[in-house]
Amino acid sequence: MTAPRRRLVRPPANSTPTRSPQPQALPKARARLTQARNALARWMTRLKRAFHAMDKQQRAIARLERQIRTLEGP
Repeated sequence: MTAPRRRLVRPPANSTPTRSPQPQALPKARARLTQARNALARWMTRLKRAFHAMDKQQRAIARLERQIRTLEGP
């Protein structure tokens, strides 16, 4: 025979909105956001540089392949 499920009895939630328990949490979160944005800006600089270097190599390869095709002839 199966037993009925138990119900959890919880106290009712307060209807009055409470302020954040840590008033210093907002400035810390803003400081972390600034730090993360700065880190992202540094990575984006590196990423752009790497992308343009890769693009330059890709164009050089395409140019060399075209040149070889024309030199080989039909």
